Amino acid sequence: MKTLICDCNKTMPLDAAALAKALPPEAAQGLSTLHSTLCRREAGAFQRAALQGDDLLVACTQESRLFLELNAETEGAPAAQERPIRFVNIRETGGWSRDAKQATPKIAALLAAAQLPEPDPVGTVSYRSAGRVLVIGDADSAQRCAEMLADKLDVSVLLTQPGGSLPQQRRWPVHAGRVTALSGWLGQFDVEWESANPIDLDLCTRCNACIAACPEGAIDFGYQVDLARCKDHRECVRVCEAAGAIDFGRPALTLQERFDLVLDLGTTPLVTLHQPPQGYFRPAADERARFDAILQLRELTGEFEKPKFFHYKPKICAHSRNEQIGCHACIDVCSAGAIRSEATEGGGIRVEPHLCVGCGACTTVCPSGALAYATPSADQLGRRIRTLLQTYRRAGGVQAALLVHSQGAGTRAIDALGRAARASGAQGVPARVLPLDVVHTASVGLELWLAALAYGAADVWVLLTDEEAPAYRDALAQQAALANALMEGWGYAAGRVRLLSGDAATLDAGLQAAAPNAVLPDPASFAVQADKRATLELAIDHLGAHAPARAETIALPAASPLGSIVVDTAKCTMCLACVGACPESALLDNPERPQLRFIEKNCVQCGLCATTCPEQAITLQPRLWLADEGKARKQPRVLNEVEPFRCIRCGKPFGTLKAIEAMMGKLAGHAMFQGAAAERLKMCSDCRVIDIHTNADEVKITDLR
Repeated sequence: MKTLICDCNKTMPLDAAALAKALPPEAAQGLSTLHSTLCRREAGAFQRAALQGDDLLVACTQESRLFLELNAETEGAPAAQERPIRFVNIRETGGWSRDAKQATPKIAALLAAAQLPEPDPVGTVSYRSAGRVLVIGDADSAQRCAEMLADKLDVSVLLTQPGGSLPQQRRWPVHAGRVTALSGWLGQFDVEWESANPIDLDLCTRCNACIAACPEGAIDFGYQVDLARCKDHRECVRVCEAAGAIDFGRPALTLQERFDLVLDLGTTPLVTLHQPPQGYFRPAADERARFDAILQLRELTGEFEKPKFFHYKPKICAHSRNEQIGCHACIDVCSAGAIRSEATEGGGIRVEPHLCVGCGACTTVCPSGALAYATPSADQLGRRIRTLLQTYRRAGGVQAALLVHSQGAGTRAIDALGRAARASGAQGVPARVLPLDVVHTASVGLELWLAALAYGAADVWVLLTDEEAPAYRDALAQQAALANALMEGWGYAAGRVRLLSGDAATLDAGLQAAAPNAVLPDPASFAVQADKRATLELAIDHLGAHAPARAETIALPAASPLGSIVVDTAKCTMCLACVGACPESALLDNPERPQLRFIEKNCVQCGLCATTCPEQAITLQPRLWLADEGKARKQPRVLNEVEPFRCIRCGKPFGTLKAIEAMMGKLAGHAMFQGAAAERLKMCSDCRVIDIHTNADEVKITDLR
């Protein structure tokens, strides 16, 4: 891949030779030339490179559109669809900062990461919209918006309150009522409303006789009766006799229709989710916000696609077993309402891909890895993190801080900080800070943070903006607390993982104030795995092996996906219901003897064993157990063992003494389990059958006599 770099009119102190030396030869092509006005006077250099047909990397994101147009206009150059043309920002992220002269290792790392292959393609989710839009609100607001949409969309209006004015000309359907239900997504919104007003807008001819006749002025040009002002004179009914549009005795009607789009102008939002479904617009009351919403709505006809952002493996999902609920972290954190429980429908969860907005928070909080982010996958993102840190270190950089930020608001915040450093005295992004843009910050959590620290990052920081729902912030704070508890338990410095937020000035101060931590003397080289738990174990093993302290146990916060369980052996009857409930094979039986065994490494702390246990004998214990250098947690250990109960007829062991005693106690007063029937409870299954048939024959002989 050929790389073109530009110092943007000499505003960045770039060292092309040092950059070329820091990168492998195959990644350093083109770095021998440093441009200053690549997007203007030196645009020919881009066109010449485009003609060669090589994959191109341009170290400028500001003019990406221009370069793509230049490529299309260059006769003989392959189309952008035929060979990659990529762009990376080295200006706001490093070249425009007070220590830009020390940023060569960082810029080399950014260039190396930008040359990695694109994420693998994933499946898509399709939407189809015919442009049927429902505008909900008062007559005046709804009418104004409908006027601006009607030339492009099929408009309907739903009036949710009296007042305002409708035009005399009936240009689109107008309904009135109170919305009782709204569900769906772009192209498939089901709206239900209850109509209780005496005026039927379908029958109303807008002759205005009722307005003239009403002595209280309870009817206006919105053609709805303000029941709070109406004094029951019914003059309106009399003058509307021919049309029959007014009936105070009409029962409330419940109506339902399907729409492709919804514009909600009501005083109270109909959808209160932080991430409302695509196709639903709830602009602020100011005209600018409403105009922006209208511009977007006008373009939403046709077919649309988006990536399916997640993979789901129901076999390892720890949400439910046998209608018992365990982990529900994904349901709690989803700000789009896209995840629901299917505990009574076979178990597990259901993620509605049409509602999923791709934040990835569910994959971050999922303790088992049953939910995984798809684009990019964990292993692809892990490769990018490793490339950043390895290249930075190889180029001479020390004590790198990985700054995870979103591609939307996070990128804008960093761009604003770079501009401030160039123009108004801000420090800018420090040379040791490596920005990592992701679709959403909530999609990256504990296992990738720990992997970054194992790869040699001194710190991991996450930039939060107004994009993060409160539930996302809480989830990331819990993950950060867990990561820091582990690092501190191993004896590393406190606060290795931090959440940052605020405006450009606050961010600038926060980035500058943080003192760098020490890095691992022997950075890891393992590859991040597609399986979340496998990556977590690799990071734990490496960080633990190089830990300054050798604690046997690290206590962890309650939200931990790592830990043990404590079994109250006085209560446990060894029914082994917990073994059947465990989705991760952390709890095991022993076919040879009555034992309850446990592999701590497999436990995700979902709590299904505790909720399933009929004796309430199990308690969760979040921790990281490091006995025998961490090997003990990977081996089965016995949590409870009891003597077997032996059949009173043949002596064969079956069940446990406690289980049989508990069963006998619970059934002692039952009419069907008295005498011989009670004794059969103490027999193995074979002897129980033999005893039933033997007694049945004796009964028959007695009856014949």
